[in-house]
Amino acid sequence: MVEAQRPTMLRSDAVTEEVIRDARRLLEPFENQMVELLQQLVRTDSVAIPPNGSETRGQLVLLEFLKAHNVDAEIYDLEFLARTNHPYVRTNRNYEGRHNLIARINGSGRGRSLLISGHMDTVPVGREEWKDGPWSGAIHNDRLYGRGSYDMKGGLVAAFVVAAALTKARVQLTGDLLCESVIDEEWGGGGGTLGARLRGDIADACVIPEPTDLTIYHASRGGYVVDIEVRAGDPENYFSKAEVLSPAIPMGRLINWIDNWSITRRGIERGEAYRDFSDPAPVQVLAIEANSFDTSTPLSVPLTGRVRLYLQFLPHEDVASVIAEIKSSLDSFCDGDAFFNIYRPDWKPLFDPPLLGHEVDCDHEWTRTLSNCAAGVLEVNSQVTGAQFPCDAFLNQRYFGIPTLIFGPRGGGAHNANEFVELKSVLQTAEVLLASALTWCGTAS
Repeated sequence: MVEAQRPTMLRSDAVTEEVIRDARRLLEPFENQMVELLQQLVRTDSVAIPPNGSETRGQLVLLEFLKAHNVDAEIYDLEFLARTNHPYVRTNRNYEGRHNLIARINGSGRGRSLLISGHMDTVPVGREEWKDGPWSGAIHNDRLYGRGSYDMKGGLVAAFVVAAALTKARVQLTGDLLCESVIDEEWGGGGGTLGARLRGDIADACVIPEPTDLTIYHASRGGYVVDIEVRAGDPENYFSKAEVLSPAIPMGRLINWIDNWSITRRGIERGEAYRDFSDPAPVQVLAIEANSFDTSTPLSVPLTGRVRLYLQFLPHEDVASVIAEIKSSLDSFCDGDAFFNIYRPDWKPLFDPPLLGHEVDCDHEWTRTLSNCAAGVLEVNSQVTGAQFPCDAFLNQRYFGIPTLIFGPRGGGAHNANEFVELKSVLQTAEVLLASALTWCGTAS
């Protein structure tokens, strides 16, 4: 859920109307192709389920489009990640046969470089029923439906159409423009982004066209997913006079402990980017389990209970200290509970280390550039606030010094059935990205 907030407002006073007109003119020949490319990408399964991912088939779709428009582009594998010692290389991921894609428009060498970075992987289709099917690419009332349409193939298409439009028009930028599609962003991965940076694809600024509903996010949260699991009881005691222990009812007390932490986290120091969020750093239960309603599971008292906990952190927080505090609190809770004092739960992170937050100053020149271009294209004052989700932005900024903003199209249903993106907003995203590239990188006179 998106929290109510009062975003920072920045006015368009530095972008000329000519730049906006140029961006629209350059993109006009690609409006129909943009929709066709997005449909083709959505109809291509690029789901990632750790440790594996099927992103390469989507990268090949993009590569074919780029080659058809004479854009300098290549795909490369990520197997080299296993040989690096960076702390954010997920050693439990398989990168064999998985490829990033990068397109380059070389500048004259005198201007600032820009990286537009998005991810090709999507989450699975889930168990809920889809009206048109997860791979349909169906269009209804300017909405294109399908898994990944909103998160984030709409943004990817906007980015790579920018590269095609600049190449077709033979625009000579003074700074380099890099457009990339990376793997392994979902499930707390980051492998694709990390591999690209370690490979040497660096720029003076970056924008990630994740879905933002045409709002600029200058900050993002950190994130950590952990399973708290407890096993109790003896299956031999079922259908006997002995007491049959079950973790199901005690799990309710564990949920209450989590709820108390959720309340506590709402009172933390919020910082500037998250000052107006009602829940600045959510503590959420993603799943809870003790047996299954499926008829393949016999009617029996569960022996195991577990809850999947999602913790988020603000950019200024010491994440390791917060996690240590929460784990210490869990130990204290278990010490005082008759059941959990005997049957101590296991703490099982889904990924480690946790994702971190990041923040770019609102008065940073890159923030002003993107804000002014967005205001010029959208013809309203651009909104600048904090993201409601973690992403790879922190890797770019914290480890490689690249100021990174997030800006992308409108839509809904991310990570759920009937996901969609608004086609008009994909074009608007492309216009903002192209105007920003022209302004930030500069053009040869």
